[in-house]
Amino acid sequence: MSTVRCVYSVVVPAFLFCSALFLASCTPPSEKEIDDGIRVVISPSGGKNAKVLTFVTLNSPNTYYLDDNEHAAGLEYDLIQLFIKELNDGTELKLTLADNINQVIPFVLNKKADIAAADVTITDARKEIIDFSTPYQDVQQMVVYNSQKLKEDKIRAPKKLKDLAGRLITVPAGTSFVERLIKLKPKQEGLIWQERLHVGSDQLLQELEHGNIDYTIADNHLVSIMQNYYPNLSTAFAIGEPEKIAWAMPKNSNPELQNKVNAFFSKIKKNGTLRNLIDRYHGNAKRLKPVDVKAFLIRIRTLLPKYKRLFQQAQDITGLDWRLIAAVSYQESHWDTFNTSPTNVRGLMMLTEDAADLMKVSDRLDPKQSIPAGAKYINLLKDSIPDRVPEPDRTYMALASYNIGYAHLEDARVLAQRLKMNPDRWADVKKTLVMLNDPNYYVNAKYGYASGGAPVIFVESIRSYFNILARFEPDYDDKASQFKIASADTYPKF
Repeated sequence: MSTVRCVYSVVVPAFLFCSALFLASCTPPSEKEIDDGIRVVISPSGGKNAKVLTFVTLNSPNTYYLDDNEHAAGLEYDLIQLFIKELNDGTELKLTLADNINQVIPFVLNKKADIAAADVTITDARKEIIDFSTPYQDVQQMVVYNSQKLKEDKIRAPKKLKDLAGRLITVPAGTSFVERLIKLKPKQEGLIWQERLHVGSDQLLQELEHGNIDYTIADNHLVSIMQNYYPNLSTAFAIGEPEKIAWAMPKNSNPELQNKVNAFFSKIKKNGTLRNLIDRYHGNAKRLKPVDVKAFLIRIRTLLPKYKRLFQQAQDITGLDWRLIAAVSYQESHWDTFNTSPTNVRGLMMLTEDAADLMKVSDRLDPKQSIPAGAKYINLLKDSIPDRVPEPDRTYMALASYNIGYAHLEDARVLAQRLKMNPDRWADVKKTLVMLNDPNYYVNAKYGYASGGAPVIFVESIRSYFNILARFEPDYDDKASQFKIASADTYPKF
């Protein structure tokens, strides 16, 4: 993930919507440096008289970030783009990107931003100085520690608030975590904490993984994401009552805009768009256990180099990201080329005999044959799915077909339609796939019973493995591969 260490402004028209993983490339707008620490990205079609709506957001895994192809992504970014599109009045977006919440709230207070879409938690103190939209996500504050460090130091993990007495908690300054600790301090003697300026929760979680701090407090959805990269991160207990996240606006500044924002969230909650977006960024976050992540990180270092070039060659052939192909292979075989199941699927990509025959593979145990064949088979399955199904849902459904077969996937899509769910969205189809092992549903399915939980686990695990690879392994472009550099992030040590 690319990071930006300064505040900058981005002017982007609604049509430049670049979503998350697996989407087609978007042409980035032009950039120019205007001052030290500030850069402006100007849209190619930006007009001087265009109506502009200014947002401020955070550079973090849950809000806005640039992926390794320099494409914008993040839950808040996608919501912002959808809102601009929903306005449908020629409004252009000016996006100010901040590194931490200390920069976000002042932008709203000083009316430098019309809206803050930055994972802002609704608190009593904030409600006195800024207005909030209808909340759109629930969140729970969690106490987080490094399980490996506590084990090495022979310290018991805290289970209750009193166990934190005398132990230093490090939190980002100006956050709802500070407000919560201030409220709890009279109730718990010895509660101490350090407020750090110019850092976000994701940065503190990285510091915690590397043993630089002892404890922190972070929102549960961010912790779930970061645990897929840093398996030593463990949650001790929830601190306080659950809270809600919403967009923030200057106090009593623009009732018409507030009404439009609330109507927007009401609409996307009702039609399932919000649910689908949350699933896109968080649906797989809790799929892997720490032991799974640790094993995968070890195999990335020990086994992946043996097959990496073959995965990249498969990308040349199919256009699929090599890390996606590698993630599928790992989920199937753990990169064991001699892996064979009781049902006689074999090799790195665990091809069936029928799939091998279709892809003209003579030896499924030969990685040079099985890897490109498996990648081409995924593309074949993607081509079978109706064109109206968008990415990344299209890829997720193709992966489900890879596991359970296209026929059962179609049964799940038909069932989703019958239940007034969206058959073109993975967030809904993965629910109906599981129903195919229930006689109340599979008796009416064209292809009958299916163990529908297996493809859901399969796809969600691959999504997690892909995200890990995308964080630690650079993308691949054959024409420019000699210029590629390693990821700025480093593997955790354990």
